[in-house]
Amino acid sequence: MTRQITATEFHAAEGVEDWRSLYHLVSAHFPTVSLTDGIALVDEIGRLADEAEQQILSIDLRGAGVTVSLSRRDAGLARRISAAARDRGLSADPTAVQVINVTLDALVGADVLPFWRAVLGYSPIGHDYLYDPSRRGPGFGLQQMDVPRSHRNRMHLDVAVPHDQAEARIAAALAAGGRLVSDAHAPMWWVLADAEGNEVCVATWVGRDAGASGTV
Repeated sequence: MTRQITATEFHAAEGVEDWRSLYHLVSAHFPTVSLTDGIALVDEIGRLADEAEQQILSIDLRGAGVTVSLSRRDAGLARRISAAARDRGLSADPTAVQVINVTLDALVGADVLPFWRAVLGYSPIGHDYLYDPSRRGPGFGLQQMDVPRSHRNRMHLDVAVPHDQAEARIAAALAAGGRLVSDAHAPMWWVLADAEGNEVCVATWVGRDAGASGTV
């Protein structure tokens, strides 16, 4: 099987300036003035992607724009999609892409994951992550907790944002009354909290490359 290129390699390729890495995905958002414009772009993407490429495509179509995500970092397909958008007078907005996960601290993940799989109607990836088969809802992950925790919530959000948007997103959150809990792992992720201590992690792809294995 062909090795997936790393996020660093993807962003070093030519013609992918519209795209941003978010965890294992690369995504681009193209604002439109009408649903008709968006449908035309989606139709063209369907024509230019071959059968194998269509398997890695995820498209969110709204009246205000089209968000395209690739589950494999395919620079060639990304370039063709960007070219199709430009041909229709559409420009990408990198600030409009993100991935949201809900993360639950668990003492014994195997004991609780079946419940969340059933109640959410999600499918598993590995032993600690669930995803929405329809790709409409956020991901749901488990984080190992060594001892019971009572001093803060055991559930938090993980928000993956473009690497060049992270500082602005964090600054906006701090200006809105939040506080920085930790930047020990920055720029991979920062931990923020609201005025009552509820936490969220703001994450980027920077530092997540796994070299030649391409597993991230």
